[in-house]
Amino acid sequence: MINNLGDKNSVLNQFMVEIRDEKIQKDSMRFRRNLERVGEVLAYEISKTLNYHPVEVRTPLATAEVQVTKDPIVLATILRAGLPIHQGFLNYFDQAENAFISAYRVYEKDGTFRIRFEHISSPSVDKKVVILCDPMIASGASVLLAYKALLEKGTPTHVHIAALIASKEGIEYLRKNLPMKKTTIWVTAIDDELTSKSYIVPGLGDAGDLAYGSKTSDGADHF
Repeated sequence: MINNLGDKNSVLNQFMVEIRDEKIQKDSMRFRRNLERVGEVLAYEISKTLNYHPVEVRTPLATAEVQVTKDPIVLATILRAGLPIHQGFLNYFDQAENAFISAYRVYEKDGTFRIRFEHISSPSVDKKVVILCDPMIASGASVLLAYKALLEKGTPTHVHIAALIASKEGIEYLRKNLPMKKTTIWVTAIDDELTSKSYIVPGLGDAGDLAYGSKTSDGADHF
């Protein structure tokens, strides 16, 4: 299932305007905070799909019954650009376990690139709900690589992939290569164009650089 939150008007639109605006982007603190706020919106929407059970809580006057989620959750993030979104999810799913995946683009002299996977730090995901955060779904290759790396830690009951912006090509790539019955993709916008270097247009630029500063290595966060 593909859920595009940008299809309906909400306060999310304001966050996305500021995230995309090349002038506002120059304030890295605000850029990170906007990514975090989008993560919070995505967390709230995903929370509606989880399984719940009743618990009793004692107030100063009586006892109240409240429905709370019973699903164990693992929040997984592709470093480094996904960290602010991850924090937004963690603000809401504060009891979740956490996983971090190191993967990045390595460019060749002819302009092509490959995704290099270095490390995963993750608890078991067996019989748990996994939420995989990555700001951009460009070609979809890094998300698929991260997904496969997480499966080495167990078999989740469901995987939610959460991103700000995806290309149509990236969405189709994931649709063809992921088990869609147990996978849901959440985005806030789907852009039409993906360049030969897998940059999303209009996109927003290099999310990692905008959040944390430029790199000196060959790796690049997704456009």
